[in-house]
Amino acid sequence: MPVTAKLSRRFYEQFGDEIVNELVNLLNSVESGSRSDLRELNDLNFARFDAKLEQRVSGLRGEMQALKADLIKWMFLFWSGTALAGLVLR
Repeated sequence: MPVTAKLSRRFYEQFGDEIVNELVNLLNSVESGSRSDLRELNDLNFARFDAKLEQRVSGLRGEMQALKADLIKWMFLFWSGTALAGLVLR
């Protein structure tokens, strides 16, 4: 939403409508350019953030797969040891 510069009536009376209107147009054009530069910068920063986030999520998925494999291995060892102990003690 663009913001339009507006100056007081006293400013217009002091310098005249033509000069003040020219100043208002200049301020509005500078603000418009800054807004577009800021939007572009925000888009670039968001793209970098999104790429880093995706990279970290992928790394976490890999770590979770490794933890899952380790957990299954330890569960198998625990339950096979328990079953073997139950057979030996009978």
